[in-house]
Amino acid sequence: MEEKTEKKLLLDVNEKPAVAKWIILALQHVFAMFGATILVPILVNSAAGETVLTIPVALVTSGIGTLIYLLCTKGKSPVYLGSSFAFIAPLAAAFLKGGISGAMTGVMAVGLIYVIFATIIHFIGKGWINKLLPPVVIGPMIMIIGLSLAPSAISQIGLGTDSPVDWRGVAVALITFLTTAIVMVRGKGFLKIIPFLIGIVVGYIAAICFGLVDFAPVLEASFFSMPSFAIPFVSYMPSFSALLTIAPIALVTMAEHIGDHTALSTIIGKDLLKEPGLDRTLLGDGIATFVAGLLGGPANTTYGENTSVVGMTKIASVWVIGLAAIFAICLGFLGKFTAVVSTIPSAVLGGVSLLLYGFIAVNGLKVLIQNQIDFGHSKNVVVASTMLVLGLGGAAISIVSGDLSVTISGMSLAAVVGIILNLVLPEDKETEIKIKKEEKQEETKVEKEKVNS
Repeated sequence: MEEKTEKKLLLDVNEKPAVAKWIILALQHVFAMFGATILVPILVNSAAGETVLTIPVALVTSGIGTLIYLLCTKGKSPVYLGSSFAFIAPLAAAFLKGGISGAMTGVMAVGLIYVIFATIIHFIGKGWINKLLPPVVIGPMIMIIGLSLAPSAISQIGLGTDSPVDWRGVAVALITFLTTAIVMVRGKGFLKIIPFLIGIVVGYIAAICFGLVDFAPVLEASFFSMPSFAIPFVSYMPSFSALLTIAPIALVTMAEHIGDHTALSTIIGKDLLKEPGLDRTLLGDGIATFVAGLLGGPANTTYGENTSVVGMTKIASVWVIGLAAIFAICLGFLGKFTAVVSTIPSAVLGGVSLLLYGFIAVNGLKVLIQNQIDFGHSKNVVVASTMLVLGLGGAAISIVSGDLSVTISGMSLAAVVGIILNLVLPEDKETEIKIKKEEKQEETKVEKEKVNS
């Protein structure tokens, strides 16, 4: 099965494309991550009412974090790390409580939590993680990640109910979407593996023709500019005042981490949780997030958008991911280029997002199907349905104790509730017998492997 899947890849994990193709493929990954990566600082600043994060720093820490991840995983996992949406509300709340000091200390703490979990997994294995976060929990989590972003795509297109429809924006989004979809379905040769880049370029040209592009930011921006890094003991003194506001989100993003790696494993036909191993992937993600907080950037996370690009283009080369990371770092210092890319209208990003966000959700469904989750069993129905409703319904719980308060909402709440329900709800007798049989088979397999080694 693994061999069959590998043959479907146009470029495998360690294969390097020709220089010209290498550059274009890397740029496609940059465009795939760009919208979401810069959106996180925008939304955090909007929620906090002040500047907490900056776009150049987010781009630089995204690139540095990805390179750290590739080193930690020995170049065996084609994952791109970008700004995490899960931390938008917690970061804003942490900033309001403890300023930039509280926010960045919290981000660094999350990175350290990842490292601690990675160390535990390295020494005692990941069996307990599999019981804590089984496919019936991970699948709905991935679906929530994709579907919860759906309103963002609709809003970018301009089809939300809270504002009048601008036909120009809808037309540009439609042109972008159709271009991407047609190239993806009917494209041949190299064109078929860069559908998103072609879609964005065509959509951008259409947006210029419709008068939706404002070039004023480009004229005002300087060619080179130093990102506004916020460094502990230089820009601020570390503070633990808002630690509990951010730290609990680490559990949620770890579930997202496992989910994204499970989805990518399916795409490339290799179990990344075994090789390079969950301990190494978590270590890379954790150190990357710690460094991001160290420089004043948002927490990093595995990017489903770039996983989607890998899945749709069949290009799994870590060389492409690495070059994309270097481009992202350079973009953080190029004021003019950052300004140009920032002029891409939301309608163009929305047209591409229709495919990208949906692809993430479908990967969650794949996890459930490929792990043969039986929804004839009531427990699986309860766990998955509860998670989906809580995650997509915007549910929130606030825990207040004196001056400390922790709010768990949406995706975070869905993950926590899903984990608890899966652990406390009893299995059907039939399922319980099946699980015991599988555990016994696994023990026998491990013993045989020990004997053979």
